[in-house]
Amino acid sequence: MSAPASHSPRARLNIGQVLELLRPDFPGVAISKIRFLEEQGLIKPDRTPAGYRKFSAQDVERLRYILRMQRDHYLPLRVIGEHLDALDRGLEPPPIESVVPTVPKVALTADGLPSPESFGRRSDLRVSRRELLKVAGISEELLADLEKFGLVCPLTGTTHYDSDALVVAETARQLAEFGLEPRHLRAFKTAADREVGLVDQVLAPGRHSHDPAARGQAEEAATEIAALSVRLHATLVKAGLRRS
Repeated sequence: MSAPASHSPRARLNIGQVLELLRPDFPGVAISKIRFLEEQGLIKPDRTPAGYRKFSAQDVERLRYILRMQRDHYLPLRVIGEHLDALDRGLEPPPIESVVPTVPKVALTADGLPSPESFGRRSDLRVSRRELLKVAGISEELLADLEKFGLVCPLTGTTHYDSDALVVAETARQLAEFGLEPRHLRAFKTAADREVGLVDQVLAPGRHSHDPAARGQAEEAATEIAALSVRLHATLVKAGLRRS
């Protein structure tokens, strides 16, 4: 049986596919980390005419080596670079023994938080108001309050709602069971708007560039920053609850 295309030695993977291969062993790896390693000259993925990275199987193994040396042996990038240079020239790197305890993998897991890929996915789901009420299991009154406080709104120019509105409505129903009403949820909307504004500010030059490659890189970065901001927010809430 032939190997799947994503594992074929000749396959060229995008950065999202590379993350899927690496995360089982390196849960904390992120797009920004891979970009940084590329900037340091440790990996050199191919580029499409539009500027998107394409990684070979050799690139993925090279990343595994770098991440393993950092995680398990705390080697600086300069030393790792020397090892890679030796490997590139057919030599063997020096033997390495771990001399200090390592952080358990479970301590760095994302606890099921959304990945950058989840922020990049788009859904074609369109539901009517009546369908939204039924599927989310909410009342007309609750939906009216969610709309009043800007938590849910129809798609621009239509009377239909998308999958995000459905998730918000269903989550609001579950929070209401604990006594949290839509007026209490305005703080979540305000915080989300601030995070969106920060991302827009950081990525504005790339998004408004005339270079398709720059725009593509800005969209890649947007999904990564979004996932990191959610991780940070969730971890700060968890830490705060433990201290309270």
